[in-house]
Amino acid sequence: MLIRKLSDCEEFVAGDGTLLRELLHPDKQPLELRYSLAQAIVPVGQTSLPHALTTSEVYYILSGSGVMSINDETRLVEPSDAIYIPPQAKQFLQNTGNVPIVFICIVDPAWQQADEIIYPASSS
Repeated sequence: MLIRKLSDCEEFVAGDGTLLRELLHPDKQPLELRYSLAQAIVPVGQTSLPHALTTSEVYYILSGSGVMSINDETRLVEPSDAIYIPPQAKQFLQNTGNVPIVFICIVDPAWQQADEIIYPASSS
């Protein structure tokens, strides 16, 4: 049985500027998973860098609120929202609230740095 506590997962700044803690990743634990699972945070007043993955991604918002941009579409997001991000979609998340946006990320197949493109912030 594998149980990972969030507090045991090292926090680091991801390529898109979010604070990330990887909970499950088949390259880092002996797991038969296609996907990776992480918790991410966008601090108050910040926006993740525009980026795209060659893989699909799902965000599940736990707390905070903001504006999610996927390609040319923007929508308000809040706790309990699940957001599907298709492969190759240019995306970023802006925190417009007064608390950090905390969300779960599922990437399928599992996240790999080679699968991610980071765009300059001004090109959003």
